[in-house]
Amino acid sequence: MIAWPAPAKINLFLHITGQRDDGYHELQTAFQFLDVADSLQFRVQDNADITLLTPIAGVADKDNLIVRSAYALQQYANVSKGVQISLEKRLPMGGGLGGGSSNAATTLVALNDLWQCGLSVDTLATLGLSLGADVPVFIRGTAAWAEGVGEKLTAISPPEPWYVVIAPDCHVSTAEVFSSQELTRDCEPITISRFLSGEGRNVCEDVVVKHYPAVSEALDWLSHYGESRMSGTGACVFSGFDSQRRAQAVFEAMPEHWQGFVAKGCNKSPLTALKAIKN
Repeated sequence: MIAWPAPAKINLFLHITGQRDDGYHELQTAFQFLDVADSLQFRVQDNADITLLTPIAGVADKDNLIVRSAYALQQYANVSKGVQISLEKRLPMGGGLGGGSSNAATTLVALNDLWQCGLSVDTLATLGLSLGADVPVFIRGTAAWAEGVGEKLTAISPPEPWYVVIAPDCHVSTAEVFSSQELTRDCEPITISRFLSGEGRNVCEDVVVKHYPAVSEALDWLSHYGESRMSGTGACVFSGFDSQRRAQAVFEAMPEHWQGFVAKGCNKSPLTALKAIKN
């Protein structure tokens, strides 16, 4: 069976520009992929059962985005077949790297192919949005400027450095960050050109560092080597470097009790590359 990648993403910045009447936040952000990924395998079966062979501790199947995505596609495309799914988890949960959303997107893309549904990328992205605001960017597979709740995407081509990513030993609740009274919700909107010129920061950092000392410590340590930033609502933090050698040297200087990795920034998703090879 083919191993389908579910790559990580990072938010190169994150501004909250307002809050809608329904409670959702209006934002501006820029997504870029990493060449580090979870891995999923799919075995199609003739009955309609959908089974996750590698459940995640503490997450019921009915709440797992992989299972929910498979059921959503099965129902939408009126598919009579089922599937057994295996997940090799590499991305930290609650790290702001989009692991759950990426798993959902890969499930939709893979099963659209394996079940021969024939749905377009636009249709898959719309279906993915019903599962989570970050799912469409993984389906489209291109580094993107995002607005709205994250669903309005414009392709961009930022530099593709080597990143050192640190995963502090804590799980940050996205819901808690976005419900915090301390969160800045009135950022002045900026343009893509202003972002590419160096503007923009992650306003969620101000909230997270106050409540998660491990994130604050990682940001401070990494700032001695380059500009350190938090991805999404955290907990993972990152810094970009011009060469793999430099990134690896910083990674090797990291305190031994920390977890992390070195990864290449990618403006094209590894999932898109696999799909192109298959086609």
